Amino acid sequence: MYKCEREQEILLVLKECHYVTVEFLAQKLHISASSIRRDLKQMENHGLVKRSYGGVELLTSASRVIPFSMRSHENLLGKKRIARQAASLLKSGDSLFLDGSTSSYYMIDSIAAIKNVTVATNSIDGIRKLAEYDLHAYCTGGAVSGENRAVLSGGFAEDTLRGLHMDFVFLSAQAVSAEGDIYDCYESEIPLRRRMLENADKRVFLADSSKFNSRSLFYLSSLESMDYVISDAELDRSLTDRFPHTTFLTAT
Repeated sequence: MYKCEREQEILLVLKECHYVTVEFLAQKLHISASSIRRDLKQMENHGLVKRSYGGVELLTSASRVIPFSMRSHENLLGKKRIARQAASLLKSGDSLFLDGSTSSYYMIDSIAAIKNVTVATNSIDGIRKLAEYDLHAYCTGGAVSGENRAVLSGGFAEDTLRGLHMDFVFLSAQAVSAEGDIYDCYESEIPLRRRMLENADKRVFLADSSKFNSRSLFYLSSLESMDYVISDAELDRSLTDRFPHTTFLTAT
């Protein structure tokens, strides 16, 4: 495929999906990721696209709501390391909430190796994955979110969570500011995550290093309220020293 043809194919994919990752484009077009990155750099210079968060969007996009299938490709290796480190906190008989994030989703394979674990989630992909294993799994129910169609939200889901108490909650979000404030772009998921935080004994925040030093629209919580923060790279001491009661772990 010639370079100009590749650019046209990339634009066609973006018109359909609005946002895609480099890895997704490489698989879709059967081209190396390095070639895709070179094309995207030139397309950005020409004002056609905007690169961010490991992916790309049309410059004319009014808003960027990234589908679960796309987000799951972002920093895949880092998220899987985080997931394994997070699952190592669990033991037989524990119970936990998993939110609708891709970082929580990747924990499921590791969780399945632990006996007698109980899981509750509002993730549609997550409950489908949990059903593959011999686990005690609960779905929150609720309405399919109009913002993020990979999760369930609304009053029904909140009522389910209100009636549950778990040993752990594992959750993620889109951004963490330099001050340690946690933000997300999906308004409908904020009440569910807050309910999970309230109804869990231990709070574990999962975030790859790309999410730090940025903000999003809706405030969720603070790193100060977390018992553990797990990332794929060592975080700046100026941030971690600010929260002495939070344990910061680097996934290996």
